[in-house]
Amino acid sequence: MSKANPGNFFEDFRVGQVIQHATPRTVTVGDAALYTALYGTRFAVQSSDAFAQAIGYPLAPIDDLLVFHVVFGKTVPDISLNAVANLGYADCRFLAAVYPGDTLSASSEVIGLRENSSRKTGVVYVRSTGTNQDGDKVLEYVRWVMVNKRNPEAPAPGDHVPNLPKVVEPGTLGRACPAIDIKAYDTALAGSGARWADYAIGEKIDHVDGITVEEAEHQLATRLYQNTARVHFNQFTESQGRFGRRLIYGGHVISLARALSFNGLANAFHVCAINGGRHVAPLFAGLTVFAWSEVLDKGVLPERDDVGALRLRTIGTKDQPCGEFPLRAGDKDDPAVILDLDYWVLMPR
Repeated sequence: MSKANPGNFFEDFRVGQVIQHATPRTVTVGDAALYTALYGTRFAVQSSDAFAQAIGYPLAPIDDLLVFHVVFGKTVPDISLNAVANLGYADCRFLAAVYPGDTLSASSEVIGLRENSSRKTGVVYVRSTGTNQDGDKVLEYVRWVMVNKRNPEAPAPGDHVPNLPKVVEPGTLGRACPAIDIKAYDTALAGSGARWADYAIGEKIDHVDGITVEEAEHQLATRLYQNTARVHFNQFTESQGRFGRRLIYGGHVISLARALSFNGLANAFHVCAINGGRHVAPLFAGLTVFAWSEVLDKGVLPERDDVGALRLRTIGTKDQPCGEFPLRAGDKDDPAVILDLDYWVLMPR
C-alpha cells in the first residue's frame, strides 16, 4: 500500500461516511495580518482590539471568512483533492467566535452522492464541521463538489441528493456574536453612519472599488488555508487541462467581494450565515474583481435589540464595474458574473 495519499475519487465515497480531517490548525495574529494584506479587509471589529473590546468582545475576533477558509482547507485533501470544481454552499452557520490562539479542527459527513451522465465525474455533498480546542463547534456548512472518478466504468457509490434549506432562519443567528454595547459603537471609527434601520429591502449598493488579482496572491492565499487542491498550484498539470492555467480558489473570490463590500456596508461587522452560493464562472490572475449587493431581507434576532440581521445577495464580477448592477443577460448569467452569494450579516441597531 502506498504511503502517499492520492485523494478520494467519486467512487470512494459512501453516504453516511464520516471523515476526520488532518491537521489541527492554531490561528494566530500573523494569519490575521496576512489575510488583511491579501484582501484589504477593513471592518473595525476585526481590525482593532480596542474597538472590539469597547463594544463587548474580549479582543478582536478572527475574520469570519478566514475561519471558513481554514476549516474548508482541512477538508480538501479528503473531499476535493481530485475535484473538477466546487459547485455551491448551503446552511452555513457561524456558531462561536474564534480568537487568536484558538486551534481549529474539521470533520465531514457525506450526505449525498450523484453520478453525472458522462460517468467520468460525480457530485459529492458533505456537511463539514469546524471545532475549537475545547470541542465547541465554531462553524458548520454544506457544500457540494464535482469529483473525478478513478475509473469511469466503476459503479456509482449511491444516488441521493439531500434536501437543503434555502435560507438559514434569522431566529437561529447570532450565536457567535456577544452582546454588543451599541452606545459604545463608534460609527465614525467604523467608517459609516448607516446602521441596520438605514437599509431597505430591495436596496442595491455598488461597492465601487475593484481589486486586480495577481498570480502570487491567490496561490499565497490558498496556501494560507492549507488548501491542497491541485488546480490552484500545479501549472505543469493545469497547462494540459481545460483552461491551460491555474484556477483561482472560489473562496478567494468570496473574500475579495466581502472586502469590497465595506464601501457601502462598513457596519456589517459579522458574517453570521451563508444561505447559498454559486461560483458562476472561473477567475484567473490578471482580472479585476468588482462587486455589488442587494438587501434581500431584514431579520430581528430573538431577545436582542443590540444588532439586527441583513440578508444580502452579493454579486462578484470580473473586469466589469458594477454601476449597472450586472446579473443576467437574457435567460443566462451575465458573462462578467463570477460569484452569486446569499448570506446574513449582523449590524448594530
